[in-house]
Amino acid sequence: MYSRELTVSWGESDPFGLVYYPMMFTWFNETEHELLRALGFPTNKLIKETRTAFVMGDVHFRFVGPAAYGDKVRTTIQMNKMGESTIHWDCKAVQASSGEVITEGRAIRIYAKILDDGNLKACPIPDNIRESLSHPGGLINLPEKDD
Repeated sequence: MYSRELTVSWGESDPFGLVYYPMMFTWFNETEHELLRALGFPTNKLIKETRTAFVMGDVHFRFVGPAAYGDKVRTTIQMNKMGESTIHWDCKAVQASSGEVITEGRAIRIYAKILDDGNLKACPIPDNIRESLSHPGGLINLPEKDD
């Protein structure tokens, strides 16, 4: 499991706290990318050094409860399973103060080689990445990054 805290920005939800669907995906995507960076596998490094990347294969999210501008939100991803070329994530966002669920879902990432023509081809997740994702150590609760 890996989680991080974020602050709901202006425009991520409507005046009633209904989170816009693309933001649910963005919150998860940023949490996953932060995990990969913390483990030493940032996407830009994978692309540059090995011409590989984790690409989205499937995603499903549902809105459960409100989050308004300025709210602190804790996003969590937990690996459900890892296949030869896939990672299956369970995802959740909750109010940091109360633990009330805002959104939850699941996503499947595919580890893919970037071919010379720009197309993608699924390939096995390397052992070093597989090991790091299976045993992330003390990376559970990184604080929100100041940008």
